[in-house]
Order: sequence, then C-alpha cells, then structure tokens
Amino acid sequence: MRIWQGPKPVGLNQRLSPVLALGAVLLAAGGLMQGAAAADLAACASDGQENAYMEEICALADRADIKAAFKHIEDNHERGVAEVIELTEIPAPPFGEEKRGARFAEMLEETGFGEVATDEVGNVIARREGKKGDRVIAVAAHIDTVFPLATDVAVRKRGNTYFAPGIGDNTRAMAMLLEIARAMVAHDIEADADILLIGNVGEEGLGDLRGVRHLFRDGAEKIDAFIAVDGGRRNRLIYAAIGSLRYRVIFRGPGGHSWGAFGLGNPHHALGRAIENFDIAAAEVVKTGERTTYNVGRIGGGTSVNSVPFESWMEIDMRSGDPAKLEEMDAVLKEAVMAALEEENADRARGAELTVELKPVGNRPAGKGDLETPLIQRSMAAMKAFGFEPDLRASSTDANIPISLNVPAVTLSRGGVTRGAHSLAESWTDEKTTLSTQLTMLVILSEAGLAERREAQ
Repeated sequence: MRIWQGPKPVGLNQRLSPVLALGAVLLAAGGLMQGAAAADLAACASDGQENAYMEEICALADRADIKAAFKHIEDNHERGVAEVIELTEIPAPPFGEEKRGARFAEMLEETGFGEVATDEVGNVIARREGKKGDRVIAVAAHIDTVFPLATDVAVRKRGNTYFAPGIGDNTRAMAMLLEIARAMVAHDIEADADILLIGNVGEEGLGDLRGVRHLFRDGAEKIDAFIAVDGGRRNRLIYAAIGSLRYRVIFRGPGGHSWGAFGLGNPHHALGRAIENFDIAAAEVVKTGERTTYNVGRIGGGTSVNSVPFESWMEIDMRSGDPAKLEEMDAVLKEAVMAALEEENADRARGAELTVELKPVGNRPAGKGDLETPLIQRSMAAMKAFGFEPDLRASSTDANIPISLNVPAVTLSRGGVTRGAHSLAESWTDEKTTLSTQLTMLVILSEAGLAERREAQ
C-alpha cells in the first residue's frame, strides 16, 4: 500500500545510470525476463564499482554457484506456481492458520533446507545453520489471509493470471521461500550466518503481527536482521513502519422496547455522537505534519428495529508513521468517545446511565530504519544490479516490529503482480516473477555473509 514516500536512495554509485538505462532496454526487450545472470547484464557490467555494497552484490552474483541457483529458480518456476495454487486452496483465516501452516512445514521439510519446527503460536521455522553461526538472518512470509474460513478459495486461471482470495497476499511469498530453499540446497550454498525461513501467523487485521511479536518478544531466537516478503511491485523497498492503533468502542445500556422504554439512554445514539465528534476533531489533526489517517471500519449492535439496543460497537483504525501523531489521535478518540457518553447520558429522560469501554485491538509500532544500515544498502544495491530503481517507502508489514526495536529490517516484493488484494476478486499475475525471487535470494546471501568468499570463474 503506497502510504508514504521516503527519501531518495543514498550511497549508490550515481555513475551507473547509463548502464541502468541499458538494463531497462534489455528488460523491455525481454532479454532479462527471467535471466539467470540478470545482475551481470545490468549495473554489474559497469567498469569499476566504487560503492562497497554494489561491489559485494556484483561479486556474489558472479559466483558460479549463485548463477546456477538463479537458473535453478528459473527451471523450477512452474513448480513454484503449482505451490502457490496448492497453498492458496488451504484456507488460512485470522487465528486459523493451522492447516496451511502444517502443509507449509511439510513442504519446507521436503526441500532439505534445514531443521523445521512449529512454535507455540504457529510460526513455521526452517533453520539452515551457518558456518560461523554468529548471526541470524530471518526471512518471513505471512501465512494468514483476511478471509473467513467459509470463503471460496478455489483458484481460477486466465492466461498467466490466477484468481483467488489471498493468492497474492501472501501465498505467493510462501512459495518464494520454498523456491529459494530448493535452489540453495541444490547447489550446496552455505552462509556464515544462520538463515531462518519463516511462515509466520497473524500479520493481517486483528492478528496484530502476533507471529513476529512472538519471535522478538517471546521466542528463543536472537534475530540480527529481518526480511519480510510481502507486497507486489518489485522495486518497492519498505524501510520504514507505518504504525497503527485500533480500538473496539462499546457503548452499553439497559435496552428495551422502542415504545415502552423510550427515553432510556440509547447506545446507538451515543455511538453516532462519538463518530461525529471524532471525525470533526481528527480531521483537524491530519491536516498538518506527517500523513495520518483514520477510519471507522465496522459498526454493529442491536437486536431488532423495534428495540432500544443494549449494546452498540465500532472498530476504529488510526495510522501514521509518526508516533507522536498516533498519540495525538489516540487522545482525540478518547475525548470524543467520553464526550459522546456524557452528552447521551445528559439527554436521556430516565433509566440507568450508559457506560462505554474502549478496548485496544491493535497496536502496530511506527518507526524508520537508518538508510545507511547494511541491509537497506544491500537491498538497494541488489535492485540496482537487476536494473530496478529502488522506491523507498513506509508501510505496515511484519517488519514494523523489528524496525521499532532498532533491528535492521526491510520488506521486499513477493514477485509478479497482485491486484485486488483483500478482496474476493484478488488476482496474481505471473509476470517476471523469478526476478524477485533471485533478487531476494541475493539480498539474503549478501546479508548472511557470502560475498567475501569469491570463487575463480
């Protein structure tokens, strides 16, 4: 989701632009459509690399085993597409990811990547031990979707486009992890650092990032760098976290017959007042400063048209990349709700006073990564190597948690083109997909410490 645009990439060799232009022409002509040596044919063809991260990425891409792994990804791409379909057709609603997680664990086991385990909350984790094992690089693709259990998730195909709820967001990313695992195993690629491939639960909605929270708060892992795989555009690099606060606001009263109990405090009326109060005040807050948004997403309550409701509720989402703005919005919401309660109680003719509960149902922390962090620089360099101009962005992903804890973290593309995410008409188009898989593998291996071991070609 394009919420906020960060600063331009820094620290990359600006003299590469003529070569990048050539790379773009080759891409348009199809020369790099699924090319195993895409990095060789783009920025890495430049004479002399002055930027250390570009030198590292280019040296890594020039290794015989990495070139072979790139080709393995291309040659086995159809298997990856089949896995996208299989996993999509296993429902994974919020807090109901068990079946899809179990199948994903089996698939990871079959790759031979490393020991596979499922933790207490349902995260599926495969570990490939490093030669040094002094660092841990985690790569995560969330298992869950936004869709209820009864949703029809059968996949339909039209040309190279596949239709089904959740097929892009985020089943395609799960398949990418399997493709990377198989390519590394097939060509015996080892790293200095331990590498974790993770299918995590609870990214969507009220899951509130519970899978990744567990990894960093309750899990036994010490994670030194974190890569989330989510989002569609291949040059989009998420380095900053859009935070969110979510509440369920519940007004309660005695309720009764619409005729006989008329004059009692009405929870629906109080809810309406609260929404109006909040909308007026919040609209002023979002006019200045970093982009901030708010939304009343769901409302409910009541038993019938001829009954004074005993309960009325709404769910509210507030977002910003600035923690201070979120605090301001939080205060505005609470003031609006309490004012509505007082107004409705003052206007009632009889009966007990209404009460209200503000129940937090989500708190995603905001934050920004340091652009000079090696993981961010390596990600930008890899995109340059493949002929993509990095588009630095802030969004709300699993990377929010490590970013808020000052752990280096980015979110990279799952590949292909996703349209209609979170809708029943969601689709995923298999377009230049292997480029994203190769790029992500390159970033993982660069961060994990392969670049220094260069092979004679």
